[in-house]
Amino acid sequence: MGRLFGTDGVRGVANEGLTAELALGLSVAAAHVLGDAGAFDGHRPVAVVGRDPRASGEFLEAAVIAGLASAGVDVLRVGVLPTPAVAYLTGALGADFGVMLSASHNAMPDNGIKFLARGGHKLDDAIEDAIEAHYRRYGVGDDEWKRPTGADVGRVRSYNEGFDKYVAHLVAVLPNRLDGVKVVIDGAHGAAARVAPEAFARAGAEVVYTLGAEPTGLNINDGVGSTHLDKLRVAMQEHAADLGIALDGDADRCLAADADGNEVDGDQIIAILAVAMKEAGTLRRGTAVATVMSNLGFKLAMEREGIELVQTAVGDRYVLEEMKQHGFALGGEQSGHVILLDHATTGDGTLTGLMLGARLAATKQSLADLASVMTRLPQVLINVKGVDKNRVESCEELQAAVREAEAELGATGRVLLRKSGTEPLVRVMVEAADEAQANAVCGRLADAVRTHLG
Repeated sequence: MGRLFGTDGVRGVANEGLTAELALGLSVAAAHVLGDAGAFDGHRPVAVVGRDPRASGEFLEAAVIAGLASAGVDVLRVGVLPTPAVAYLTGALGADFGVMLSASHNAMPDNGIKFLARGGHKLDDAIEDAIEAHYRRYGVGDDEWKRPTGADVGRVRSYNEGFDKYVAHLVAVLPNRLDGVKVVIDGAHGAAARVAPEAFARAGAEVVYTLGAEPTGLNINDGVGSTHLDKLRVAMQEHAADLGIALDGDADRCLAADADGNEVDGDQIIAILAVAMKEAGTLRRGTAVATVMSNLGFKLAMEREGIELVQTAVGDRYVLEEMKQHGFALGGEQSGHVILLDHATTGDGTLTGLMLGARLAATKQSLADLASVMTRLPQVLINVKGVDKNRVESCEELQAAVREAEAELGATGRVLLRKSGTEPLVRVMVEAADEAQANAVCGRLADAVRTHLG
């Protein structure tokens, strides 16, 4: 049986792989394991529980709360709020841990459970492993544990103040107001459908149009949000807006669109914010963190701006680990996960969009002008399936083909071969000064992978 916890909690099709019984059992296990690890420090534990608007979140939330309360944990139910809001409130309210129910940008039938440690930080892998082991041993029952009764069972309270507290936090950390900035917001029919427009309005922006702002529990990420930008692009031109923001279902990522409807991706957003933070003296150690999949144009832009770039393995968890270990303030991914560690413990799409708006307001420049700090080089990706991915580094013939491609591309190109962590395939990525060259080199390398690793 595979590991329940993935890179971002436990996910599956709700009521199929991710059942009420699993949610209840994992919640009981989390309470036990965190208690045994000393996380509660001898006091009555408190947990913050939030969710995105998926229909399945209703019964999964009930199961999680039941499990926690049955284990003697008091619960603050914050309702539908973004993942970064639950993380923020876990820290701000001094809770012992948090639980977020969401499958992020996945389609509506999926859902997920993410546990957060004190302060709103991701649990260590060792703690997740211990929770999973406890669940597999006991399931929803635990005959060796004395269940609390009477006044010792957990109490459940709706914390309706969470919305205002989180929005106030977002507005308070901005370097300046957004007066004069016209914004279109795509909330993905998700967890920030109410939060994002409210935060932008309080910060002084004029929210000229919203889409993806009517969650029904069934329409999250359905043709809207950061994975479907077409409607946002059209709306930008129709409403003569300055800034378009597209969030995903749990609002931990953000992509943008300029006045002409052109996409501004995570690399460009990080570049804009890095320059702004360097000017303000808040870019700690003059460094930004990104993954190896970031566009070469981003790396070249950081070099030109005198900003150090640290690159990690693909995944926002690796970016966050690097930032926390070395005290960096800014990092993220091309997909729009942007982490501003001075103000959030995870990617926060609404905060990212607000920071972009603040930069527009402060500089009086257009988003297109700000995004021109970097030039995206053509990037081609081919997934080669059915090969021995574990021989990528050791196959000399393949490495010789890589060296030949790198010599051809020179300083304005890049080659990256990555083995998939979950499938028998190798990802071949090539960047070059023009798209034709990128396609040609990527195609040759993909053929080399099939020939030598097939």
